[in-house]
Order: sequence, then C-alpha cells, then structure tokens
Amino acid sequence: MKIAVLSGKGGTGKTLLSVNMAVAGDNATYIDCDVEEPNGHLFLKPKRVIKEKVTVKIPVVDRGLCNGCQKCVEFCKFNALAYINNNLMVFDNICHSCGGCVLICPEKALTEKDKIIGEVQKGVSQNVNVLSGILNIGEASGIPIIDKLLSKEPEDSQKTIIDCPPGSACIVMESIKDADYCVLIAEPTVFGVHNLSMVYELVKLFNKPHGVILNKCLDGENPAEEFCIKNNIKILYKILFDSELGTLNSNALIAARERQKYKKMFSEILGKIVEEVQHEAAVNP
Repeated sequence: MKIAVLSGKGGTGKTLLSVNMAVAGDNATYIDCDVEEPNGHLFLKPKRVIKEKVTVKIPVVDRGLCNGCQKCVEFCKFNALAYINNNLMVFDNICHSCGGCVLICPEKALTEKDKIIGEVQKGVSQNVNVLSGILNIGEASGIPIIDKLLSKEPEDSQKTIIDCPPGSACIVMESIKDADYCVLIAEPTVFGVHNLSMVYELVKLFNKPHGVILNKCLDGENPAEEFCIKNNIKILYKILFDSELGTLNSNALIAARERQKYKKMFSEILGKIVEEVQHEAAVNP
C-alpha cells in the first residue's frame, strides 16, 4: 500500500505527518522524495545506511567525426548544445539526458558518458525502512533519483509512506505516479487554500484517490476547511494547533515515539487512510 503525502508549499507539516505515520505503521517504509532538500532522515536517524550514486547519460562529442551540420543543436529543446567557433559545445548542467541528440546525429559523432547527479541512501530506524535521496546542487532534474528511490522499496513492506516534494512540479508527479492514495496536508489560512488548490488539481489530473489533513487548526474560521466542503473533498483529520507537538518537531524528534498520545493520534490518522484505500479498492477493483 503506497500512500503519498503532498503539500502546496514547505512548512505545512508534510514531513511531520509522513515520518509519524511511518513510525505508527507496522513494517512500514518511509521514502523521502524531496530530493532537493530532504529532511526526513533528521527525524528518523537511520542506521546501517547504504549509499548509492545515481547517474544520468550526458552526450560526448567526437570532434573528428562532427561535420557541423547542427542537427543536434536544432533538435535540443533545452539549449544544451551550441555550435560556436566551428565547435560543438555540450552544456552538462542543462542537459536533460533524453538521448535524442545521439540518435539524430548522422555522423555518429555523439556518444554518452555517465554523470553523477546525486545519491540514494537506504537505512533502518527501529521498525521503519528509510529511503532518501539528494540531488547535487545545480542539476536540472531530480526525477532519476526519485525513480531510483521508488525502485528500492522493499517487497515485504506493508505500508509505504512517500514524502513528496512541495508544490506540483514534475518531481511531484513522478513521486505520486504509483501511489494508491494521496494525502493533501494544508494550513487553515487563505494562503493555505491557494497551495491546497494546486495539489488538489494535480491529484485530480492523475485521477488519484485523495483526502485532506488540516494541520494547525484553531477555533474560528478555517478557509482550508471551507475549500474542502465547497469542493466535496474528504477531510480525513484535523490536527489542532499544539505547542508541544511543534516543539518536538522543531527539535527533530518523532512525536509518535516520544508521547503515547501522539502515537495514538497518528495511528488513528493512518487507520483512516488505510480504510479509504481499502474502500477505493473495493469500489474500483
């Protein structure tokens, strides 16, 4: 069972929810797909960590074969190739590794080499398998790292919690593509509604079953709750504003391991999500 946790921006409680649900789950796997700035490992503090480099293919020019036809330059939509002073130049940092230039070159003057763009890490934190990846600074896309992370999911994992990048860009789409259910977490503000609407449109586009967790709730008006009611979005749970929970989280401690009341709360949240997944499976087998 793969549960993806999304938010329209950082700071809404996405990682708070993800790591605590992973701890509350039985034989769970936590995957941190926020490869540009992963922080789940700061809470889970995995041990026996194994690291693996992630590479992509980058074109290499054989200047002896290149006749300057510039077909590769015209083909590349990312402007990663340029013909300057009778030389074909490759700009690695903006190449998207599609391989099209190699295929289109009539002189076979382009081949490919491996370029390291980051790494994935796999470890264990008590009852949780922990997978995280990090993209090297300046690289164009973290999608290859996310693909590698998702391929490393243990086969015997009963529940997998995918901590997605914030927002709704391509790396988020890649993170949720195989998810059974998407949990959208939002703050009770007008700005929170704006960010919630972004990820709501995304999960609708992917036709993913989904529900909302409202975080940091106070008495009184809640624009995010009103948005959910207006759009007939299921509200899975309302997490009340809680100074103790915030303090534990700011100290990189997992609330479900520190206090029994929080373990109970996140177990209840996870249980509601599991029920939703099972219901969806029964309705749409």
